[in-house]
Amino acid sequence: MTVYTSVQGLARGLQVLKALNSMEGGRATSQQLADLTGLHRTTVRRLLETLMEEGYVRRSRSDDSFRLTLSVRALSEGFTDAERIATVAPPIMGRLLQRITWPSDLTTPDGDAMIIRETTHRFSPLSFHRAMVGRRLPMLLTAAGRAYFANCAEVEREEILELLRAGAGGEEQQTMARNAALVRALIKRVRDEGYGGNSGDWAAQAKIGALAVPVFANGSVRGSLNVVYLSRAVSLAEAQRKFLPELQRAALDISAALEAGLVQTVAAPL
Repeated sequence: MTVYTSVQGLARGLQVLKALNSMEGGRATSQQLADLTGLHRTTVRRLLETLMEEGYVRRSRSDDSFRLTLSVRALSEGFTDAERIATVAPPIMGRLLQRITWPSDLTTPDGDAMIIRETTHRFSPLSFHRAMVGRRLPMLLTAAGRAYFANCAEVEREEILELLRAGAGGEEQQTMARNAALVRALIKRVRDEGYGGNSGDWAAQAKIGALAVPVFANGSVRGSLNVVYLSRAVSLAEAQRKFLPELQRAALDISAALEAGLVQTVAAPL
């Protein structure tokens, strides 16, 4: 495999951008940036000139300070909430696996279904599936889908139901989505119990049981975290007793990490 050397100029340019973003008000002089990064002032000034040419930094005529421009926000446009949550979750899910042994999945919404963004299936000795990332889980038939569906905003929930009523998720979910009383009961049960569950509800995985809890950030649900087990090996009552507290603990840890990351990546005022 070819090994490429790092590009020092690019690394230093990113270092200056991060330093400028960390300054109060998002502004700093070249000397302040040199002090913060440890780079020579001349080097910092050359990097700032390049960043200005590329449109990411502008210089104030009043005090010769440098500021970020709106263009820096375009650098994060491709980094979605789904990618963010999948980035912070793995170490937390790894610790969860050590405590419960059974595999778990982190899922985020994908239209009429939940999509697996991260999983511990490949590390669990009790896993019965390996290639799970990217797999879609039915919204109304699985623990992961139910945990998210019951906790998302009403507008989003209605959009999901419209897709399902139109047949996007198959005939069984179409029938469920068209039954308003059933949908209300499902939402109430999940909210009252604090988790979504399924035990053979999904015909494609009739032998599988699962519990899932929502993952929140800044008051909004962003995804769900489940634990998957064989129904013949673990009863629902046992799963509730052993797995639910651990799931809730892990979901809170993911939420905290996600909220911390959101705070850190908010662009400074220009």
